[in-house]
Amino acid sequence: MKQARLWLLSLLLSVVSLAGDATAQSNQPNQSPFPVPAGLESSIEFWKKVFSEYGLAQLIYFDPLDPSRIYEVVDVGEDSRTNEYINGERSRIAAANEVDIERVKAQRGVKERTAAGIKRSGRYIAQIQQIFRDRQLPVELSFLPIVESSYDIYARSSVGALGVWQFMPATGREYMRVTRDIDERRDPLESSRAAAAYLKQAYEYLGSWPLAITSYNYGQAGMARAVAEVGSSNLVDLIQRYNHQNWGFPPKHFYAEFLAAVEIGTNLERYFPGLELDRAAPMREQELTTNMSIASLLNSTGLSRDELFGWNPAITPTTRIVPAGYRVKLPSDRTMEPLVTVVQVQQVTRQPQPKAQAQVVHHQVKRGETLFLIAQRYGASVNRILQANGLRHARLVRVGTTLRIPT
Repeated sequence: MKQARLWLLSLLLSVVSLAGDATAQSNQPNQSPFPVPAGLESSIEFWKKVFSEYGLAQLIYFDPLDPSRIYEVVDVGEDSRTNEYINGERSRIAAANEVDIERVKAQRGVKERTAAGIKRSGRYIAQIQQIFRDRQLPVELSFLPIVESSYDIYARSSVGALGVWQFMPATGREYMRVTRDIDERRDPLESSRAAAAYLKQAYEYLGSWPLAITSYNYGQAGMARAVAEVGSSNLVDLIQRYNHQNWGFPPKHFYAEFLAAVEIGTNLERYFPGLELDRAAPMREQELTTNMSIASLLNSTGLSRDELFGWNPAITPTTRIVPAGYRVKLPSDRTMEPLVTVVQVQQVTRQPQPKAQAQVVHHQVKRGETLFLIAQRYGASVNRILQANGLRHARLVRVGTTLRIPT
């Protein structure tokens, strides 16, 4: 990890002047730290409509290269539609508009989910925002979960991302506890601290918020490679000119989605008039100085078992020992309902963990490159590269060879 970050810093030196301009611009007084790059306006407007105008029963067919061009909005009900059905509709719409089928994409509206998520956030949004303030980060970053999870503590993606901030297990372990017994991705405060640490680090590495926030979807090393390859730190330049198999629709639109979420989150009365947030559930924290059994923890805090697990969703019902350093969450008001119920904890911990699929990229070896340098570039290990290519030793790699790089 340390070597990968050193490589990342050296790579960024080649574009530091570009990133430096963006950094200086974002630090000017009375100016939003989140600029709108020219050319991204239509995407932001599109996502505002997805989040606040169109509902789950509606499929929006639009042009992914120009989201302002919405071909049709079809009421299909909230049940899932098959790929066969959606592709058939895409073909029909493409023919009617005389465009290639790749210029027609389908997207469900999420108005109800957005409203429910913002309402739910009332329980802990104030404490989340204080976490960002304490780290001198823009408080608007607290609206990123509108995009990621709708503030659902138990939101889980198909590839294993979990919690309000949708951390994958490997990334989560860099910033918080993710073990069999303690998974702080489920804790809205601990995961917010982790998100703040990640975003602060990404901003310092990449030099601008458009790049740092996009890296939340695409990775810091991925964004650094894109900037170096295109020779620009302008996100729209990367969207238009960078070519990589993993640089698809989601990362290209992630920053626009975030800006749409910020607009909605800071102007609730305009987008969701009359929406009332859930009553705040303030928590105080008690950091453990030694390992402690659940029984001892119940005795020292005076909480019931259901209350302990309800206020501490990071702890699983099978946990016996809570490690030193863990911050126990305690209700400031015992009359408040806990964040979750024990039933919810049990349901989630029983779910099978999805197996994350390794991504593979291809790299043609150039003169002067060593396998060690190639591994550093992609954040992979030499041994894994050798295994993926059926090689026994690094000296067998030749100039011109195309290697499979597991990332």
